[in-house]
Amino acid sequence: MKTTIELIKSDLFRVAGRIDLKCFMRKFIGNEGFNYMFWFRLASAHRNGVIGFMLRAKLRATQRKFGIVIPVGTTIGPGFFISHFGGIVVNETAVFGSNCNISQCTTIGSNHGKAATIGNNVYIGPNVCIVEAVTIGDNVTIGAGSVVTRDVVAGVTVAGSPARVMTNDAALNREGRYITRRWVTSHLEPRQRSEV
Repeated sequence: MKTTIELIKSDLFRVAGRIDLKCFMRKFIGNEGFNYMFWFRLASAHRNGVIGFMLRAKLRATQRKFGIVIPVGTTIGPGFFISHFGGIVVNETAVFGSNCNISQCTTIGSNHGKAATIGNNVYIGPNVCIVEAVTIGDNVTIGAGSVVTRDVVAGVTVAGSPARVMTNDAALNREGRYITRRWVTSHLEPRQRSEV
């Protein structure tokens, strides 16, 4: 449960830039992406029993309400940020690193086998399709409307259909430039930091 609370805190920090009860309540009520991730984190932590059943039912209701389908079982690192809700579909075999952004009308799927593995500090723009078992490196920006069908190296911006490298952000010293309020372990309270 401690890990689940830390994951929820990391998601809240990405949305609001701070972690406190007032901020939590405001974002839980007013931010659909954070609300969805709250229920996703709880349902992922409690997969069995009556509580697990109730949490999965709540998550399914939230999926219908917000148009976000990220199944329990999807591996998502800390600091996941849903910028705008609606039309988001993710295959449960997808893997996300820490501090990833996902935008509206995005599909990360696979017809055969495993879906994408996405690195840390990755920005996925609106209306993006990431198809099959591709690997997206760290600090990547995927432009709006892109269709990603091949692996993407770290530190670049890709766009287009099919997606092609547009700029080498690492060479320009602007890797992961759209990832704001990154979650790092130093954001833990001093008491918790000593336990990590």
